[in-house]
Amino acid sequence: MLDDYTRVQNVDFMKKQIVLNGQAINDLPSFYQEINRVFMAEEDWEIGPSLDALNDLLYGGFGALKDQDEIQLVWQHSSHSQKALGYETTKAYYEAKLQPGSPFNVSLFQEKLRELESGSGPTYFDLILEIIAEHPTIELVALN
Repeated sequence: MLDDYTRVQNVDFMKKQIVLNGQAINDLPSFYQEINRVFMAEEDWEIGPSLDALNDLLYGGFGALKDQDEIQLVWQHSSHSQKALGYETTKAYYEAKLQPGSPFNVSLFQEKLRELESGSGPTYFDLILEIIAEHPTIELVALN
């Protein structure tokens, strides 16, 4: 699914570049640690481990995107991140949402888990790429 969302082009030196180190991403907590390291270094707060929070961050207005119109997001070692945030991580993420007493929409996450297990649902990595693709001011350059 990476190829569906990746626009690998020559480096554009006119845009601000933000570089993610994909080798530092081994699970969900380390993904958000890397996001906070790169995007929130100049803030005195961090985003939480949430796809909604990631989406909000990419709209800009704070952190590394505070005064930026367009950026080039360079994701180094993206294949490592793709494996780390793949099927097993996604399955565990959905299963955590289904724990007894969960405040989440259980039927929604049951369906997402079924889709994942059947091979038709996106992985967490795929969901991240979908979110990035929704932001036309962000050009993703994924480097393996």
